[in-house]
Amino acid sequence: MPELNASEWDVFLHSYPEAHLLQTAAWGELKAAFGWDVLRLAVEAPEVRQRLGAQVLFRRLPLGFSLAYIPKGPVGGDFDHLEGEGWRRLWAELDKLCRQRRAVFLKVEPDLWEMAQEGQSEGEHLTRILPFGLLRGQHGIQPARTVVVDLQGDEEQVLSRMKQKTRYNIRLALKKGVVVSPSDDIDTFFRLMRLTGERDAFGFHSLAYYRKAYELFHPTGGCELLVAAYEGEPLAALMVFRRGSRAWYFYGASANEHRDRMPTYLLQWEAMRWARQSGCLSYDLWGVPDFDEATLESNFTRLSAGLWGVYRFKRGFGGQLLRSAGPWDRVYQPFLYNLYCKWAARRGREL
Repeated sequence: MPELNASEWDVFLHSYPEAHLLQTAAWGELKAAFGWDVLRLAVEAPEVRQRLGAQVLFRRLPLGFSLAYIPKGPVGGDFDHLEGEGWRRLWAELDKLCRQRRAVFLKVEPDLWEMAQEGQSEGEHLTRILPFGLLRGQHGIQPARTVVVDLQGDEEQVLSRMKQKTRYNIRLALKKGVVVSPSDDIDTFFRLMRLTGERDAFGFHSLAYYRKAYELFHPTGGCELLVAAYEGEPLAALMVFRRGSRAWYFYGASANEHRDRMPTYLLQWEAMRWARQSGCLSYDLWGVPDFDEATLESNFTRLSAGLWGVYRFKRGFGGQLLRSAGPWDRVYQPFLYNLYCKWAARRGREL
């Protein structure tokens, strides 16, 4: 089996500078430190004279079974033309790997946006040809829908695409003495994360998880921890990541005090400025409620629970509402897979 170690995978990814951050070896190391097994493989694709590959995460289950997951991959090739010899080789190797690991199913969330055909309404999405026996999954792991901010142009152009109230809040934070600066204080970041999780009923990772993420990505310039403070008191913090021309806002938190100073607005703007200075052209705000734009716009003023409050905040930055393609599921144990689907539907989330 054409498996690669972390160093060999990094060499492979060098040919794909726009591959998603979740397919990097560093992300695999992060997940490996917290309960996942990570395997990476690549095959030759003679029809395009390049290699195709995937970083696969395995979560162990009772009785020797596992769940297999490819986040924002595979890497390489054209997702709209999946019938080539290289793709057949890759899916054959993935099948072999998953069967060896007694995977109940393989979940694939491709690095691909769902697009509507011309003349269709939002929600009537283009049905892509699913590769090699995969099913269209009902439950995803990463957020299905997000807002992506265009960072192209000068700063005034980026600001001009935002809602007027958001621009006002960014400037208000500056006037009220909020200062944003890089930090390595993971303990303070985690304290704010715990406050936010308890206040807004959001899940969050452990202190060790955020520290590991920072240690893996920050030394290579792949992430920054930014803290917004007033007179030295931390009010909000976020961790922003980047690869190629894209940046992602994965983790953020805020205190209960001084919310009238609008620290989170200035914090996001400074994260966008950091991303622009790093050569990024887009900034993914990573997760809003999974409804079409008309539904979101007609309900965000009256709903605030869960991600609805998040949407109200994120929409102000003037990004494009996009929905991910997938998830795609490759089933190896149909009976156990059906049990999983019922459990996931009741739980309302995965893994």
